[in-house]
Amino acid sequence: MENEDLVIHMQGVSVRRGKTTLVGDVDWSVELDERWVVLGPNGAGKTTLLRLAGAELHPTKGLLHLLGERIGKTDVFELRPRIGLCSAALSGRIPPDEKVGDLVVSAGYAVLGRWREEYDRLDTKRALALLGQLGIEHLADRTYGTLSEGERKRTLIARALMTDPEVLLLDEPAAGLDLGGREDLVARLSELALDPDAPATVLVTHHVEEIPPGFTHALLLREGAIVAQGLLDDVLTEENLSKTFDQPLELQKAGDRYFARRKATQG
Repeated sequence: MENEDLVIHMQGVSVRRGKTTLVGDVDWSVELDERWVVLGPNGAGKTTLLRLAGAELHPTKGLLHLLGERIGKTDVFELRPRIGLCSAALSGRIPPDEKVGDLVVSAGYAVLGRWREEYDRLDTKRALALLGQLGIEHLADRTYGTLSEGERKRTLIARALMTDPEVLLLDEPAAGLDLGGREDLVARLSELALDPDAPATVLVTHHVEEIPPGFTHALLLREGAIVAQGLLDDVLTEENLSKTFDQPLELQKAGDRYFARRKATQG
């Protein structure tokens, strides 16, 4: 791969399960300083695309390079610590009695659930700083099972950032949040997106309202195929959005935020 700035590079990538194509013939690249939103309806293939980007899934067909390494010819266990992944699947595996601070710091050792690991002061300090960045440093000694859904989401993002990853992958981070929780999370993710030292980021969502200001690019996905991709303002149009969700949609922009609804029928 020639461009060293590419953290994700897919060429003709497909994933099939039996006769079902989850994603098909995808060409997609993400550079170091880009923040992407992957948008589409349920079953569009968004999570499959993110699992490919997280080195959790091999393509059935095509070439996949992550952080300059070709998947299929590299040790993914060495690659994964360089990728920060926040997903609902991870949340379901966390012991409810795990302390928040331990959950974050243990990411540096690629373990889930603290046992007898010894962490130095720098690790603990970094974990607390990340929790502080996300506004939840005061929860460090609380157990995961006592947290609200919004607090859990922010804890998982802090954990994903613990290894100082080169790319951050967020799978529907605002799912299940109420309005206040969603808006707080969007604001935190916007701060992260606008930080020039933050890693390249890919956020998966169903809703344009969840796109944080500072995100630069969009990929619209339907039935495993790309509808459109490129700069956010160029790609996020009523025509593309309506095609993606198979609905006549009206798109509005207020400041740096987007809002969509079904077009009212005439007559």
